[in-house]
Amino acid sequence: MFWILLTIFFATRNRMIDFTLRKYRELLVALQKKGYKFITFEQYCEQKIASSPNSLIASSPYIILRHDVDLKAANSLATAKIEHELGIAASYYFRVVPESNQPEMIRAIADLGHEIGYHYEDMAIAHGDAEKAYAHFQEQLAYFRTYYPVRTICMHGAPTSQWDGKELWKKYNYRDLGIIGEPYFDVDFGQVFYLTDTGRCWDGYKVSVRDKIPVYQDQWNAQGLVYHATDDIIKSAEQGSLPPRIMITTHPQRWTDNRRAWVKEIMIQNAKNVIKRLIIKIKGH
Repeated sequence: MFWILLTIFFATRNRMIDFTLRKYRELLVALQKKGYKFITFEQYCEQKIASSPNSLIASSPYIILRHDVDLKAANSLATAKIEHELGIAASYYFRVVPESNQPEMIRAIADLGHEIGYHYEDMAIAHGDAEKAYAHFQEQLAYFRTYYPVRTICMHGAPTSQWDGKELWKKYNYRDLGIIGEPYFDVDFGQVFYLTDTGRCWDGYKVSVRDKIPVYQDQWNAQGLVYHATDDIIKSAEQGSLPPRIMITTHPQRWTDNRRAWVKEIMIQNAKNVIKRLIIKIKGH
């Protein structure tokens, strides 16, 4: 607790508070100024399927912008509004839990022109029963399609569960349901650099149970493509040292300009990171 409070104190004094909406806007603007085009994951999959040599993903620097709405759906509406103001469309993946599944928020985000997808964790919900998990998946997919014609999905890590959501696809095929993409299966990470704010930092792969790209992460580390704070990414963009093709994943629950909510989030996340480290140590990852 002492170190958490000390971190908050110095960050506040030095005006270096990260994970605010102001900082998020600053990040997007910096990337736009360097010529990056933002696309949804659905658009990436469509262009990948088309395989056109003139497509955006074959030429222009681009960023696939993805958001995992684990909690605090209202925070996602805040980031969605910023993106809309900047002419950016992003992908928002919603869980079925009440903290994420907020109908008014989902509709509002879809109305702003963003993609809506299903952030599935059906294997955890069904306690590893693949048949029950698949039935539950189909029901929830149909539900989210009442808001948007969902064509992409994304696994929720569920770090405290023994069940990996991706295991469902060893028995079933999501393409049979009209799904054209799942990031952990359908992004060519040999060509696309991955950045995620898991752990409330940009090098949180160290405390991530499932939201990580094991083989390629070592290669990126060797190339010096390691960023801790949002300012590190902004500086790299300004210097022109960021890769030309990137997928950025954020968890909007972390991003707020409300000081009290910001302090609460950093305290909770630090506690979560300790638990994640223990899980990783126990599993030997």
